[in-house]
Amino acid sequence: MTSKREAVSRVAVLVPTYNERDNLPPIIARLRSSVPDADLIVLDDNSPDGTGAVADELAAGDPRVRVLHRAGKEGLGRAYLAGFALALQEGYDAAVEIDADGSHQPEQLPALLSALDDADVVIGARWVPGGEVRNWPLRRKVLSVGANLYTKVLLGMKVNDATAGFRAYRTSALRAMGLDGVESQGYCFQIDLTVRAVRAGLTVVEVPITFVEREVGVSKMGKDIVREALTSVTRWGVTHRVGQVRSLLERRSAQSLVRVEDGGAVGPGTENVGRKP
Repeated sequence: MTSKREAVSRVAVLVPTYNERDNLPPIIARLRSSVPDADLIVLDDNSPDGTGAVADELAAGDPRVRVLHRAGKEGLGRAYLAGFALALQEGYDAAVEIDADGSHQPEQLPALLSALDDADVVIGARWVPGGEVRNWPLRRKVLSVGANLYTKVLLGMKVNDATAGFRAYRTSALRAMGLDGVESQGYCFQIDLTVRAVRAGLTVVEVPITFVEREVGVSKMGKDIVREALTSVTRWGVTHRVGQVRSLLERRSAQSLVRVEDGGAVGPGTENVGRKP
């Protein structure tokens, strides 16, 4: 993409929810205060605790708040893909990912949106200078740092926090990334989109954020999500490295062929060609 980018004026902030009725009102209030000109779209997966009804009440009192009711719990990835599709369909300039539990600070969102001036994708990163994580046990920090390092090395990317879920995308970037084939969830969903952005030649920028562990409710992170991420990243990494080796071998083969053609054939019966008797 060109270095000169169009200004971002219409922003859709996507807030996926599943059993977040107590967290939703304060996070919506903080978002309205931090980015008053943005539209907030709650993506509720038919939460049994009544989160959808709470979202409807918030939307009824604020024209900047909308609710997309989904049939059931299909996971974070599918919720965001539905939100992206809506943002693309309605002509937004940018779409934002943010958790409903307060772990992502709405007050830091303006910094992410500002960074879009020189980027296609902006990641609110924890594992960069200036980034911070609060209220996490050591075990979870080690897991996150290890997962990101594994991803970075295996996939050959410069991104330090590919699993981060606080992000801003230009909608032009979403189109370029080719989202039709995305099926992954959780950690893996964020990694998948990061890989697609990098492979598409988009400019990905990381902005340091402070991540605060939720105080209300239960984390949706489970062993299945971690297992999916490990399996998928390993598969993608092996494919990436095999492709690199194949490309290297093909280049060397082509270079060898060029040298032979430039120098002429050398073999039995040709030793004296061009020599004086």
